[in-house]
Amino acid sequence: MFSKFCQYLKPISISLSPNTEKDDIRLAFKLIFQPWLWKNPLTNSGQVADLENEFKKYLGVKYAFSFNSGRSALMAILDSLDLEKDSEVLLQAFTCNAAANPIIWSGLKPVYVDCDEKTFNIDIEDLKKKITLRKSQGKRPKAVMIQHTFGLPADIDEILKICQDNNLILIEDCAHSLGVTYKSKKIGTFGKVAFFSFGRDKVISSVYGGMAVTNDDELAKRIREYWEKIKYPSYFWIKQQLLNPILLNWAIIPTYRFFGKYIFILLQELKILSKAVHIKEKRGEKPDCFPKRLPNALAILASNQFKKLEKFNSHRKEIAEFYRKELKGTFFELPPEGEQIYLRFTVKHPKAHEIIRKAWKNNLLLGDWYALPIAPGYSKLEKLKHNLKEEIGKVKNCPKAEKLAKMTLNLPTHINISKKDAQKIIKFLKET
Repeated sequence: MFSKFCQYLKPISISLSPNTEKDDIRLAFKLIFQPWLWKNPLTNSGQVADLENEFKKYLGVKYAFSFNSGRSALMAILDSLDLEKDSEVLLQAFTCNAAANPIIWSGLKPVYVDCDEKTFNIDIEDLKKKITLRKSQGKRPKAVMIQHTFGLPADIDEILKICQDNNLILIEDCAHSLGVTYKSKKIGTFGKVAFFSFGRDKVISSVYGGMAVTNDDELAKRIREYWEKIKYPSYFWIKQQLLNPILLNWAIIPTYRFFGKYIFILLQELKILSKAVHIKEKRGEKPDCFPKRLPNALAILASNQFKKLEKFNSHRKEIAEFYRKELKGTFFELPPEGEQIYLRFTVKHPKAHEIIRKAWKNNLLLGDWYALPIAPGYSKLEKLKHNLKEEIGKVKNCPKAEKLAKMTLNLPTHINISKKDAQKIIKFLKET
């Protein structure tokens, strides 16, 4: 009876520390009492270098550099490319401000390209159009950053050709796509450089964390120099991240339906737990916690998750195929099939946001990646610097991204979603 009551309280969630299993939680709990391991211990066990070496081996790349977030990894990449101030980086709309902000913080300008309605990835024709337009206006496009949205590869062959024809650097944003292959070659190995995220709701998670990878010797040298200049995050920040899987799984998620969500908000406001997006980021400002190195404690968590990558992605595909089978022939438009890992199973419906709100009331915390073309939205626009307001305005030149933001909802596929949970979601959607 008590077990059934706990299940009643516990939500089916898409983002509340989704990847963590019992061994991950025990590992975080153990690390809480081992602060001497948090930053860069002298032992060779579980260190940052081990994770970097495993990444190089897995992807088949020459260099891998760890950071405390995908944002920090992208900042290191942009700095190491040695681009002139105000150089332009083209990236798709229908993304997160964590992709756009590091470009702005680096003194560069994001130029938003519309996305393809079917694949959620960068729109090839709009990319060509905007490159031509920027050059005709005397602007300085220097790089293209592609996203592989929700674990579905972008049209890399065509994008590589566009970059080569226009002398543009290709950066791969692989935050959604660790383990994805494109024509039997792993994502993250096509561009000049790529970065990955180990955020709390990514493919593998250490709450925060990231990696930059490249095969370019000179670029690797500059990334290494950048890495050596920055510091580790504070002990306080590391403790916030270690507490995240512990408190979420032992206190917040089991009581979420009644008071757990309020505890969660309170713990974030008291800074006992960190937020996924810092308040400064919503104002276009850079928090002090970026850029930083990946601390050893989070490298240990990420390494433990990395060992389970194939298991995680196989499970995602299995749950996604169940959703596809059950929703075929309904009013929901399904994502394309193909080589992908389904970080989330994203469907389209004219009343997507209404369905999400109704689901939340039923303790089904479905996703809204992305409720805006650049999400979460920037706050206090009137206080932003002029150039940032100007860049945000350019997102309005992406009508497909605007449309998708209004009609997409995500279904969870992570390791803690069972077939029984997926059946409950399907039942709710069919009755909606």
